[in-house]
Amino acid sequence: DRERLCTVKYKCIWKNGDGRMWFLLKYVYLDEINNINDIKKIPHDKYPVLAQEIRNFLVENVSKTGGHLASNLGVVELTMALHLVLNLPKDKIVWDVGHQAYTHKILTGRKDDFTTLRCFEGLSGFPKRNESEADSFDTGHSSTSISAALGIATANKLNGNDDKVVAVIGDGALTGGLAFEALNNVAALKRNFVIILNDNNMSIAENVGGMSKYLNKIRVGEHYNEFKVDVEHLLKGIPKIGDNLSAGVKRVKDNFKQFFVHAKFFDDMGVTYIGPVDGHNIDELIRITEDALKIEHPVLIHVLTKKGKGYLPAENNPTKFHGIDSFDVKTGEKINESNVKTYTDIFSDKILELGNENKNIVAITAAMPDGTGLKKFGDKYPDKFFDVGIAEEHAVTFAAGLAANGKKPFISIYSSFYQRAYDQIIHDVCLQNLPVTFIVDRAGLVGKDGETHQGIFDISFFSNIPNMTIIAPKNGRELEKALEFAQKYNGPIAIRFSRGKASNVFENLNNELVMGKSETLIEGKHVAIIAVGNIIEETYNAVKSLNAKGYKPTLINALFLKPFDKEMIDSIAKKYKYIVTIEEGIRHGGYGEAVISYMADKNYKNDVMNLAIEDEFVEQGTVEELRKKLQLDADSICERILNFIK
Repeated sequence: DRERLCTVKYKCIWKNGDGRMWFLLKYVYLDEINNINDIKKIPHDKYPVLAQEIRNFLVENVSKTGGHLASNLGVVELTMALHLVLNLPKDKIVWDVGHQAYTHKILTGRKDDFTTLRCFEGLSGFPKRNESEADSFDTGHSSTSISAALGIATANKLNGNDDKVVAVIGDGALTGGLAFEALNNVAALKRNFVIILNDNNMSIAENVGGMSKYLNKIRVGEHYNEFKVDVEHLLKGIPKIGDNLSAGVKRVKDNFKQFFVHAKFFDDMGVTYIGPVDGHNIDELIRITEDALKIEHPVLIHVLTKKGKGYLPAENNPTKFHGIDSFDVKTGEKINESNVKTYTDIFSDKILELGNENKNIVAITAAMPDGTGLKKFGDKYPDKFFDVGIAEEHAVTFAAGLAANGKKPFISIYSSFYQRAYDQIIHDVCLQNLPVTFIVDRAGLVGKDGETHQGIFDISFFSNIPNMTIIAPKNGRELEKALEFAQKYNGPIAIRFSRGKASNVFENLNNELVMGKSETLIEGKHVAIIAVGNIIEETYNAVKSLNAKGYKPTLINALFLKPFDKEMIDSIAKKYKYIVTIEEGIRHGGYGEAVISYMADKNYKNDVMNLAIEDEFVEQGTVEELRKKLQLDADSICERILNFIK
């Protein structure tokens, strides 16, 4: 082993007296992959070594930049197999969600950019068509791959070409309704189309529901599949009569299969089921994928993988390593992890307290009990906690049904994922004015996950809905008060807060929340500034800079974004020539535009400036970098206000 390590994968750099050796990692075969399809130059017997080099590379780099580690470690062999049997970029791989595409990026000429992974103006953590011609479709939300790949395959058919298309979807993503809608249409293609079901028995947390139980039944059929494939190859190998003989036993084989694998659901949808397949056996993956690509109708290959494969901390805790900040490779622990409470932590503790006070409170999440702060509630009140899987639309209508029958549902979902349930929010909750509380976690700029995850649209799309109330707390204490307000409120209400450390700015103020009322934080002159939620701390720093320059602004906490405080607007319109609104959300349909519209209706002649995000999607980067780019950091706010009032 020592000789092999020293000559094949590592360079010995130090040896101590007791015989232990330290090795410097070398990427012997990975260094040969610099362009699309370079993997095909690697000798077949070195595939396992390459797989290990890729895993080492992933751990080494993600430990520095942070990112989605566990999911990527689980698909190394699967990704290699797809790259070996397909001819990219002519053939297409569509990755569901996309956070498992790191190996794909490494194999398509982007490994040297991994030092910039998820960094400002760096390599995206998701597939991006503008990043590589090997990325066939931009993805960031779940359950989309079958629909998108079916569209690409149908376009191929219309264009008269025979390019191959493979959709990769996880077992967690298969709980999403969009995946079933796509499966319902797949059979109509009537040509080759391959779906890879990457089954690691996880989404972010452990999978739940009927589909998870169904796949558990299928998993027991692994030995049957080995038997089935061996028989099929044996029969086809018989000269002249092999193909006919193989086809002749198909009916018997299919009936036999039902006793073992219970895969009739996919077959009945018009999709040939193959599996389960060992997702870490690259030879088996290559062979079965090559066979599937020859079949002239849709095929689903059920691949069993282990999330976190090859890195013990990630194998033992795949939820923690689903998305992680920089960490120590030896221990698996985050570097410089803060003990300061986040907004999610505060929500987690408060909903637990409210659940103890109010027996009608129930909590709902869409596959993210840890990320949305509901795990402790679920542990204490398992009968009142519901994880519905990656199914945001169902989560909202399910909450509406609970509310219609006397319960008080709190549904906690990230801001960007509420976009998927917009119709249900309008039609099933707000139209009936039901008392559902929408916890809007990750509101505002989220950071390194980029365009698909920035929570910059929720003010606009929630505020357009009749009967909806929106609260944006300025700090952790006000979040607690907002939750107390929500549990007593008899209608739809959304409470938005940002990712990360809870602000303690203005914690000395302890005012009670009054429906539709804002809060004056600093009384001044010259200009009135109305700030929204998570941007208040940044705005307060700008106010201090303005003070140093001789200006004394009034600072107002908007607090209620809908209904907003019209009396406050009337008051400041009479006192201040200059009014500024500031929000970390898209300008169109946002709080500032509502203020401007109201003032125009009232024929006020004040000068009003709305600081918000323009009509654009926001790339990845730290929140600080993005605020600076968008001119929503304290220095930019100060400068823009100075220019405005001058």
